[in-house]
Amino acid sequence: MHGSGTAIAYDRVSKTYPNGNRSAVSSLSLTVARGKLVVLLGPSGCGKTTLLKMTNRLIEPDSGSISIDGVDIHSLPAPELRRRIGYVIQQTGLFPHMRVEDNIAVVPKLLKWDKARTNARVDELLNLVGLQPDTYRRRYPAQLSGGEQQRVGLARALAVNPDTMLMDEPFGALDAITRSRLQVELRRIHQELGQTIIFVTHDIDEAVRLADEIVIMREGRIVQAGDPLDIVTDPADHFVSELVGASDALRRLSLIEAGSVAQPIDPGSPGPEQTLPATTDVRTAFGTLLGAGISRIGLTGADGELVGTLDLETVREVARTHPVEATL
Repeated sequence: MHGSGTAIAYDRVSKTYPNGNRSAVSSLSLTVARGKLVVLLGPSGCGKTTLLKMTNRLIEPDSGSISIDGVDIHSLPAPELRRRIGYVIQQTGLFPHMRVEDNIAVVPKLLKWDKARTNARVDELLNLVGLQPDTYRRRYPAQLSGGEQQRVGLARALAVNPDTMLMDEPFGALDAITRSRLQVELRRIHQELGQTIIFVTHDIDEAVRLADEIVIMREGRIVQAGDPLDIVTDPADHFVSELVGASDALRRLSLIEAGSVAQPIDPGSPGPEQTLPATTDVRTAFGTLLGAGISRIGLTGADGELVGTLDLETVREVARTHPVEATL
């Protein structure tokens, strides 16, 4: 199923709210490639959410056009368009009087799926987002933690396997540990299903962790767009540099694969107590070293075989001197 996403094109799109002293979005043009996870990043009021809501016609643009796979979104009735697009927001938007299974089944029921197909899809989606169907199907939203509610919201958005997903700060209200877990889940689901996802955040660490491409907005315009590595290592101006913390050593470490700076295996030394995939970023490996109270960790290849090690001294050296541009 990978690669089933849509291509989205914004052509000189503008929006000014009544009594607004400037445009919320100003003559913005952007192409989102099929199957990519694109993060809109910027301070509050920069136009991120407005752009997202214009994509599923919760807000109508004043001018310009938006197309999905070459079809102008205004050629479809708004309710039909929205049924084709998954939409996840920070507040989850779950119906409090409906059980989890019924919340997830809202759109399938609108589309008149039969009961067997709907029930099978609910179970499939709960498993996909890491919730046991037997445990969670019959619960109400009030019986769930914030992270569990967010997972159900994601499952509902995925119910009819949309090729386009819009996500507006979905993890913003969660604690750091839950947020991190859901970011990992979202990357896994995206890699498995391949939808085109536009994700709004004002958190640079979230953007770097999730994005195939980051689009930085300011006052309704795009300031810079590119992959996370380019944004962090080559910011377009002082505003971008300040926003992404281009000099932040930890952020730079999150863009370097541990395997690219690994030490060779010393046959005479004892094997490492813990291992991580060599594709793990150095920042995550550093956190694992500190959390486990060890000075060295093993790195494994795709086959699970040990390919090298990473120690605290190497991490310190990388943070001080490593040319990020030369990696990945």
